[in-house]
Amino acid sequence: NINKVKLTGNSFSYLKLLGDILREKPQEADGIDSVVVVDNVPQVGPERLEKLKNVIHKIFSKFGKITTEFYPEADGMTKGYIFLEYAAPTQALEAVKNADGYKLDKQHTFRVNLFTDFDKYMNISDEWETPEKQPFKDFGNMRHWIEDPDCRDQYSVIYEAGERTAIFSNDAKEPITVEERARWTETYVRWSPKGTYLATFHQRGIALWGGEKFKQIQRFSHQGVSLIDFSPCERYVVTFSPLMDTKEDPQAIIIWDILTGQKKRGFHCESSAHWPIFKWSHDGKFFARMTPDTLSIYETPSMGLLDKKSLKITGIKDFSWSPGDNIIAFWVPEDKDIPARVTLMQMPSRQEIRVRNLFNVVDCKLHWQRNGDYLCVKVDRTPKGTQGVVTNFEIFRMREKQVPVDVVEMKESIIAFAWEPNGSKFAVLHGESPRINASFYHVKNNGKIELIKMFDKQQANSIFWSPQGQFMVLAGLRSMNGALAFVDTSDCTMMNIAEHYMASDVEWDPTGRYVVTSVSWWSHKVDNAYWLWTFQGRLLQKNNKDRFCQLLWRPRPPTLLSADQIKMIKKDLKKYSKIFEQKDRLSQSKASKELVDKRRAMMEEYRRYRETALQIYQEQKSIRLELRGGVDTDELDSNVDDWEEETIEFFINEEIIPLGDL
Repeated sequence: NINKVKLTGNSFSYLKLLGDILREKPQEADGIDSVVVVDNVPQVGPERLEKLKNVIHKIFSKFGKITTEFYPEADGMTKGYIFLEYAAPTQALEAVKNADGYKLDKQHTFRVNLFTDFDKYMNISDEWETPEKQPFKDFGNMRHWIEDPDCRDQYSVIYEAGERTAIFSNDAKEPITVEERARWTETYVRWSPKGTYLATFHQRGIALWGGEKFKQIQRFSHQGVSLIDFSPCERYVVTFSPLMDTKEDPQAIIIWDILTGQKKRGFHCESSAHWPIFKWSHDGKFFARMTPDTLSIYETPSMGLLDKKSLKITGIKDFSWSPGDNIIAFWVPEDKDIPARVTLMQMPSRQEIRVRNLFNVVDCKLHWQRNGDYLCVKVDRTPKGTQGVVTNFEIFRMREKQVPVDVVEMKESIIAFAWEPNGSKFAVLHGESPRINASFYHVKNNGKIELIKMFDKQQANSIFWSPQGQFMVLAGLRSMNGALAFVDTSDCTMMNIAEHYMASDVEWDPTGRYVVTSVSWWSHKVDNAYWLWTFQGRLLQKNNKDRFCQLLWRPRPPTLLSADQIKMIKKDLKKYSKIFEQKDRLSQSKASKELVDKRRAMMEEYRRYRETALQIYQEQKSIRLELRGGVDTDELDSNVDDWEEETIEFFINEEIIPLGDL
């Protein structure tokens, strides 16, 4: 019999009354998702058990708080596997990701699994289940802007103090609006390295936009996000938020998979002062992070430590990846009698391919040439017996055997240094205002570094090379009132000297044909605008935008053309130039462009009318033949046999000439 209770006229079983409570009854599996099983642990007796526990705790407490440890025993010896329970499931997952494969010694390499995985893999069905088909989302052509018939590049503009964001196509006459939206972002925007995505910032996270109509491609939820960074391959995005971090669950930095939108891994972060915290290898296969005395290198797609361990580098100050190879450069300061050193290390083998010892070092800065052909280490030194700081530029020639190093010494203070992107030249700004000099050097094949030109008394504090090399802008930004010098480094001539008063930024377009100077509202509250110049320094446009904040050119992906194809295009450049010159002439003025467009429209309308008239004419042929007794009069040479020839003479003119006048 089932006992029932009478309540307001209805019958309820005890089971129904207690349903809510029973649902909260602890299940057999509750709590075990925070437990990990560690295999291949050394089998020890009671005398060594305490030492083993200390070693295990030191290794596994890095991933979170361990609440319970269990070491099964048999016959007075541990069994070779242990159970560890963490305070949270996310910590157990971190332990599996990072400690699985950890080499304790030559005989013992840990295998780490979640306890829940055992149950999951024991209950796998023998019958194949077809995965559910996911709907395909068509975002359109993600690289449509590259197919522009006039080869126009795009750029983003934020104005009205961040209230409006617009995408423009660049044109020599005036910018062409592609997309414009109110409150598209809450702070600023970022393009991905190949220009595929536009990232916008929001209080709740990041949004990525792309395609012809800039549809939303992906969202990443990260409360209070303030900084982001993309991997060079555009497969991953890194976000930082100062609001989300907890000791148990690392959320300050999150790495996301762009295609799936899935979180790959979270990290703690004490400070974002030196962003990006993680630096990527050129191909996106590795990323690295520096902490005191440690360099941690992670690999994708597992996001785990390379070889399951970090590099112990006492005193490491800075590091940088080569832009062309999986090589890391890092430097360590002097320690008592041990000199400072710069090390080049190959990844993933961790082989040191070059070590350079340095003495009396105050500071170092690492500058890679864009292709990774050269590395310049700017070394500030205080030589013994002298006063003041001397700067050495240590030039590593990366493509040569044993990586030879050449040195350029300067006794003046250094303001700026920059490599030519695709060449072997570099530029240096040195001296004190108002006597600032700009020096240009060339690294020759024979190893000599030649000073090719020096301009003295320059109003400049920044160097901006064209992305294609050869041309550059020497700019005196902010406090130097926006002085601009346009230089051709092939013969070191000054093409033009100009000024954009209080300019705060200089941005080259991806082709190196145009350059933009701007006064941002974020740094200066008046005269906010951006100006467009040719690479030779000819001013084309002055675009005044209310409280203009930021302009960023949309990057281009690497060319698909081979070196031979590019060489062939350069050889036939005159042929292509005629086509472009004709287009330029047509677009010289807005009026002529409108006239040409009107004529083209009228011609197109005439062609359509003519085709319609010809079609009607052909359809009426049978009617014409019937009306003309079967005679085809459509052709001039038809029915020649029925023709009759007739000669007609008529009086045209008469002229009378008197003979007496001859």
